[in-house]
Amino acid sequence: MTRLSWAQVCARRLERHALSAPASTAAGLAPEAEAVAAVVSAMCGAHAQIASAAELSVGLRVPGAIRTVVRQALWTDRTLVKTRGPRGTVHLLAAADLPMWTGALSELPVASHEQSLLTPEQTERVLAAIADALAEAELTTAELTEQVVARTGPWAGDRVMEAFQDKWPRWISAMAAATRGGVICFGPNRGRSTTYTSPARWLPGFAPMGGRAALAELVRHYLYAYGPATPAQFARWLSAPATWAAKLFESLDLTPVTVEGARAWVAAGDTDFPDDQPAGLRLLPYFDAYTVGCHPRELLFPAAAADRALARGQAGNYPVLLVDGTVGGVWHQRRSGRTIHVTVEPLRTLGARRRRALEEQVERVGQILEGTASLTIGAVDVGPHA
Repeated sequence: MTRLSWAQVCARRLERHALSAPASTAAGLAPEAEAVAAVVSAMCGAHAQIASAAELSVGLRVPGAIRTVVRQALWTDRTLVKTRGPRGTVHLLAAADLPMWTGALSELPVASHEQSLLTPEQTERVLAAIADALAEAELTTAELTEQVVARTGPWAGDRVMEAFQDKWPRWISAMAAATRGGVICFGPNRGRSTTYTSPARWLPGFAPMGGRAALAELVRHYLYAYGPATPAQFARWLSAPATWAAKLFESLDLTPVTVEGARAWVAAGDTDFPDDQPAGLRLLPYFDAYTVGCHPRELLFPAAAADRALARGQAGNYPVLLVDGTVGGVWHQRRSGRTIHVTVEPLRTLGARRRRALEEQVERVGQILEGTASLTIGAVDVGPHA
């Protein structure tokens, strides 16, 4: 069995996330067009609940890419699609991967609360109504509600679904199934209003991949980016039952390895790991895929980093300073016009070489966000942070 060190695992993950060396661009294409989609595919999606964080995640990995390039890939070139991905959270996914994602997500065990407000027949009617309404349109929630009710009946508009301090119409309870099945995705915002449309507008002839094949492909994608990993880590990343994930891993052709003595898996034959030490300094935004997807947490967030950069064990709530593949501090930004004030709080003193690397990263953040960034280094934090 292949025995791996944490350093080897970090070095490979950094390389595959284009964090040790930027992603290359294909000759003869628009400068960053293909690289943007390729990077998003390789990292299994960029978390996009905060749009600027997604733009930073992608831009930091692709030379020359700024937020306008990411937006163009999403809304003009349609090589990216904004939809709900792992854990049901908003992600940018590579449009070419959408058949795999929808096929795999449709195979996940369904939570009981999704089935409590609609019968199976009503769910099918709502899904058909959504598909018809969005085939050639971008609609707000209110507009889509009108269209769904018109195609199904008044029952679909009954405000019976709990929504914070309000009630949502009944048909909304089918939204998760519609997303998993590839019936709906996000369209461009209309002012401050979110719109929805059909993924088929991104991929003509789109259809979800068969469920079992899609799950196998998703596991391979995941292990490429985050392996070696365990079924429990995959289940956490996807928000799926651990026992279901364990059975899925058992059914696939995977190769066991050990990381610092602990057993984990990679895709069959994917056992090449670099001997070089992980190196480099990066600023990663909120919910960057590397921070959220990599395990074990205690190695990725060593010692004081866990106290400072995790929220009750959850990664992503803080933008992090990544030093040689592990979390070495946090940072935040404040924008005033075109000026972006970046404050970095390292967990240890940075030498001259790393200080220069940090200054380059701050400059790159400013470029991606189409502004000018300035750097302030906060007090070195060497212990728990309240």
